Amino acid sequence: MVWGLASASAHAEQGRSVQRDDLNAVDLERVRNVTSFAKDFVTAEQFEIMSGGAATSTAKINRNAFSHSSENLDFEGELKFKLGNGLFRKLWVSSPSSTSASDGLGPVFNARSCQRCHLKDGRGHPPENEADTTVSMFLRLSIPPRNASEKASIASGEKALIPEPTYGGQLQDFAIQGVPAEGKMAISYEEQSVALNGGEVVSLRKPTYRAVNLNYGPMDPDVLLSPRVAPPMIGLGLLEAIHPADILASSDPEDTDEDGISGKPSWIGRIGFSEQVLGRFGWKASTPSVLAQTAGAFAGDMGISSELAPRHWGDCTDKQPDCLRMPTGVQEKLGNTEAPSPVLDLVAFYSKHLAVPARRNVTSVRVLTGKKAFYNAGCANCHTPKYVTSRQAEQPEHRFQLIWPYSDLLLHDMGAGLSDNRPVGSAEGSEWRTAPLWGIGLTKKVNGHTYFLHDGRARNLTEAILWHGGEAEGAKNEFVEMSPERRSELIRFLESL
Repeated sequence: MVWGLASASAHAEQGRSVQRDDLNAVDLERVRNVTSFAKDFVTAEQFEIMSGGAATSTAKINRNAFSHSSENLDFEGELKFKLGNGLFRKLWVSSPSSTSASDGLGPVFNARSCQRCHLKDGRGHPPENEADTTVSMFLRLSIPPRNASEKASIASGEKALIPEPTYGGQLQDFAIQGVPAEGKMAISYEEQSVALNGGEVVSLRKPTYRAVNLNYGPMDPDVLLSPRVAPPMIGLGLLEAIHPADILASSDPEDTDEDGISGKPSWIGRIGFSEQVLGRFGWKASTPSVLAQTAGAFAGDMGISSELAPRHWGDCTDKQPDCLRMPTGVQEKLGNTEAPSPVLDLVAFYSKHLAVPARRNVTSVRVLTGKKAFYNAGCANCHTPKYVTSRQAEQPEHRFQLIWPYSDLLLHDMGAGLSDNRPVGSAEGSEWRTAPLWGIGLTKKVNGHTYFLHDGRARNLTEAILWHGGEAEGAKNEFVEMSPERRSELIRFLESL
């Protein structure tokens, strides 16, 4: 694994050599030193408590811990943040309505607001019982490319996938009046046991997913299904501010150093540009920016059009004529979309400036011992602890900050156990973006649960680690063979993030 910061020349096979062009030689050396791996686990590292640099939230830890703004925002930025928060929470309604600023929902949809999926700006969860809803979890749909044109569009990055012909890119379980919802997601679990050193036995639940109650006929026989829980929103703008060179420098797609860990960048198409760009958001790193992620959520989850996703009927397909006949909520005074640029930009600004909470217990002996176990097991080889963001970042609050996301933002093969067998763009079915770990220890406090991974199958952090395979098989085995006390300390470290 290459841990350099200056270039990504190892990616010549991708036709890209990216230099860190925002730093002079002196600053580059300083950045190398400050982002090097920890070697002393007796004391906390300098600034370790400030996970998001100067943007870190030092507010009291409670259920609103993920909902604070970057602490280095100025007055004007705070105003934009509050306006964006209002739009993030706003309930959209169907057209026509008494207000043209809030209609355009659907016609089929998964949620009526951003907040309904990202509860308290945090992590979604699978349904806990038959009466529970899946509003913070949905089912992605696609089919394999079947002809040369479809294969070429995916290879070039023009498309990330081919939607299911009748139901589109995801299953919509709600609809406006007069339109049938598409169907429901059904989940069943099979328990399987894993024995740990010291006599502990952990039961993992292996999920199976189906689409049921389909109202528009059967799905394509080759349909590919993949569930998604809504990820936490904190620190997104800081992740966007990481220089591409620092991400690419950690990639080793051919495993040239033979350490068993490759990691590859997700290259995706970008409308209006001839070259592909680096994906860094979403479970498969299939989106390049917070703005694009916001537009995708408006379109896919709520059926709300924007300049980046201009189709007014959301995910409706040609095989849903009732859906396509419904009136739209286009705000003609502000353009030809339902969420015109002022709306989309404010929600994206809010999303970029949700602050990462400060660390807790960084000087605790047990936390420091757990941190050492985290490094020794090899977890840090993918969950890269820290970066210094670009001096040229779009938002001034995010420039040249030492941040601690614990992710390399690359795709890794996580093995057959976690595979959804559904490729998306550069990502194969078994490949997932390394999830950032900052804030993970506050999931229970903010969201009232401890469900982890892309589909919430893991009921706690121990189960989440035990589902790791593929490139993470070695790290998982190290965890299995640890003494119970050492495993407990590693979990304590994660809970401090």
